[in-house]
Amino acid sequence: MLVVQLDLLGDLFSIIGGSIAGIPTLVLMAIPFIIGLIIGWFIKKTLKIAIIAAIIAVILVYFGFFGLSSSGLGGLATQYGGIIIQGAILLFGILPIGIGLIIGAILGFIFG
Repeated sequence: MLVVQLDLLGDLFSIIGGSIAGIPTLVLMAIPFIIGLIIGWFIKKTLKIAIIAAIIAVILVYFGFFGLSSSGLGGLATQYGGIIIQGAILLFGILPIGIGLIIGAILGFIFG
């Protein structure tokens, strides 16, 4: 009888316990998670400020202190849209997209 021993935990710990170019693997796996925590915290703080700014803008438009028109918004989108897209492409090109980043961003948003 042939028995193949499946030592999954041992294999996993040997991978985590190793190093890549002298840097421990656990450190390399923790970096995207920490970046995700920072991004989640930053998104939560920015979202709070954006909601407050939107409420103030709606109040100003309602009372006539500030005017919004579709042509004005279209002009702003034409003027700054390309710059925003270039910034987003640069940001997503730099970020180490992975499950650690996503989990870190979710936890940073919830507990930030």
